[in-house]
Amino acid sequence: MIRLNMDEAVVPESFGKRAIGIGGDMAKAITDIRGAGIMTQDERREYLIQYLLKEEVRFVRQSIPTDKQGQENLLRSLMNIRPPRPVSGEFLKIQDEYLTERNRERGITDIDTLAPVKSDSRLYIWQGDITTLKCDAIVNACNSQMLGCFSPMHACIDNFIHTYAGVELRLKMHEIMTKQGHEEETGKAKITSGYNLPAKYILHTVGPIIQWKVTKKDEELLASCYRECLRLAADTGAESIAFCCLSTGVFRFPQQRAAEIATNTVKQYLDKDSRIKKVIFNVFKDEDLKIYNGLL
Repeated sequence: MIRLNMDEAVVPESFGKRAIGIGGDMAKAITDIRGAGIMTQDERREYLIQYLLKEEVRFVRQSIPTDKQGQENLLRSLMNIRPPRPVSGEFLKIQDEYLTERNRERGITDIDTLAPVKSDSRLYIWQGDITTLKCDAIVNACNSQMLGCFSPMHACIDNFIHTYAGVELRLKMHEIMTKQGHEEETGKAKITSGYNLPAKYILHTVGPIIQWKVTKKDEELLASCYRECLRLAADTGAESIAFCCLSTGVFRFPQQRAAEIATNTVKQYLDKDSRIKKVIFNVFKDEDLKIYNGLL
């Protein structure tokens, strides 16, 4: 129940939180209420889909699924392939509301609820989706263009991070890379806001791609990824950082050796720089979990 009254808008106590009273000009109040535009999650999703479809002539005949999962998949696909171009403030507002609720629905894990490994109170092992982890910074495994994965619904971490952070992330990375003037070098890193993710920051780094067998240079470049991310995080004021298993997916770095380099490099860095208090080794596969448990 909503009661409007120019002087005093009193609502019955029996209605409790189901009623509100609004004092003031009725016409203005109604306009304000409409302008507030409180949308349901379904309405937000449909708005975002329609906006993105209208951006491209090639999607003029694209139908919108009637089921929730179909709409979620379509929205994710459209966000994945969207080039880094300007977007309206209204879109960003509704997108942020949608993703904030979507991330809440997916479940958020706070680093403060995790226990460190027994051998080192600074280190953690956590199996799960890094985009649901609440800590100061998470690390994204990127390609050298640093603009995210453009393949619709691809299962890589780059795709997931850009999906749940929102389209502003690609816009920011495009701005950074345009200013840099060349593709990112292997072993280097960049840092951005986490946007709609639970993490405050995202570290973006390019790991080595293994062609035939792992070389000493490959090992040093992978170690450099970890050092650069730790340094950037510390310089930004972050005290906790979560690493995915860098270079072990489509970049084909052997999982065991990659984990050895990751743990050794991180421990050596923390011994020299105490600004980072907590480092999480985030794993997704059971095999990686077993490897890290064996090392730590």
